[in-house]
Formats: sequence, C-alpha cells, structure tokens
Amino acid sequence: MEGENSIAIKGQRTINEIASEYKVHPTQIMNWKKRALEQLPEIFSDKRQNKAQSDEELKSKLYEQIGKLQVELEWLKKKSGLIS
Repeated sequence: MEGENSIAIKGQRTINEIASEYKVHPTQIMNWKKRALEQLPEIFSDKRQNKAQSDEELKSKLYEQIGKLQVELEWLKKKSGLIS
C-alpha cells in the first residue's frame, strides 16, 4: 500500500478516489497517510542509525564483560581445586 501513501501525501488524487481504486475504506487511507506523515521525521533522522550504533556498543561491552567473568571463573575454579 506504499503507492497509496505517496499519492495521498502528494495530494494528487482525493482520498475517496484512492480508496475506490484500491477497494479500501477512505478512513484506512487517511490513517495510512497520517501515520506516514508522523513517521517521516524519524525516517530521515539519525535516530535509527544512532540507536543501532548504541546497541552495537552495548553488545560489545557485554561480550567484553562476559569474557572477563569467564576468565575469573576459570581462575577461581583452579584456585579452589575444582579443576586440576
């Protein structure tokens, strides 16, 4: 339904014309248009990229911490005599 949003957003045809052509209720077209317009700023912003970068940094830190904990656990096992 991507084409309908584009047509509706540009105002090339009326909501009723679009709804009739694609056999959906005009309210649905209006809802899609509203949602598309609300999301446009986010789509063209750096938020998505920043979030992905932030997620990768968090993963990296967590993997580093897991590695340190595994080394400590092995050291403690050897010190306690659980591993020979």
